[in-house]
Amino acid sequence: MADTDQQVAIVGCGIIGRAHADTIAARPDATVTALVDNDADARHALATRLKEAGHPEPQVYDDLAGALAGSGVTLVAICTPSGTHAALAEQALDAKKHVVIEKPLDVDLTRARRLGAAADRAANHGVVASVISQHRFDAGSAQVKQAIDAGRFGQLTSAVATVAWWRSDEYYASAGWRGTWAQDGGGALMNQGVHTVDLLLWFMGRPVSIYAQAIRAAHQAIEVEDTVVATITFENGAVGTLHATTAAFPGGRTRLSVHGTEGGAELEDDLLSRFNADNLKDDQSIDAGPPGGHKAQYDDILTAIANGEQPGITVQHAIEALATVKAVYIASTLQRPVKFLDVLEGRYDDVDVSRGIGLPPA
Repeated sequence: MADTDQQVAIVGCGIIGRAHADTIAARPDATVTALVDNDADARHALATRLKEAGHPEPQVYDDLAGALAGSGVTLVAICTPSGTHAALAEQALDAKKHVVIEKPLDVDLTRARRLGAAADRAANHGVVASVISQHRFDAGSAQVKQAIDAGRFGQLTSAVATVAWWRSDEYYASAGWRGTWAQDGGGALMNQGVHTVDLLLWFMGRPVSIYAQAIRAAHQAIEVEDTVVATITFENGAVGTLHATTAAFPGGRTRLSVHGTEGGAELEDDLLSRFNADNLKDDQSIDAGPPGGHKAQYDDILTAIANGEQPGITVQHAIEALATVKAVYIASTLQRPVKFLDVLEGRYDDVDVSRGIGLPPA
């Protein structure tokens, strides 16, 4: 391992932790050297997985403090339940370690804002903090964004985003934190839909106001919503609809379309399925390439670290995505539109959004 290689601690050795570990293990410029999980079986299983794949066996720890004190870790990947993300990331930043946080940033905006301040301070010392939003690095998404920025769609007028998935009761019962406000922070939108929210903001810009309705349509054993619909107005004057559900048996597709006066595009399951631009009627779709996945975002993050730059996705980007999700829940709770900036700046922090998840009409 070269002196410039990143020594990575994976915090949380479940499904997402394994995905991060596999991504890092495939790289020449990073090595998983530490695993952190209070579940001894989980951390030892991942250590064995890496060793059997021919990689150095990482050290294992009960908690992040142990890993920070007992190893030469330079980069920490946070892969724990969502409600623990910000506190762990702040702990790593305080130790001047680079940080990658699995989506969402956290489930609590107060903690997220505090983390944002910590990330800003750390950036002044060359420390990188990023949040997984890997679909910004998909080739199709990048082509749409480039067209928007170049004005090839003309004036943006509207967008439609839908995440129509199925999750069984067994899925929610498979881990105690799933479907809870404290650790999952929400349901179909916070967990399954946050990537689509991030892309929607990347394409359309900052929201102005949001109105929404969230319900539990099919999974009554959980605390959070399994279906939500929202309407959004954006600063550029466009409007959009946002739909997310885990009650669409047997599981549908994720689609995001943007429309303008001179063209538009649609992404379906992370691939570019339609592209019209420059006031031409014919579909100009090309094979933009497959989704980039975590690999593409780690390319960006490790390049940023190597060059002393900030990454393409910052904590502040993720705070805006989280604030959009929270605004949807707040609007559903209050049964009226809410201003995005009011949510972002904390004016609704005292709203109990668990009251805003209703049952479908009788």
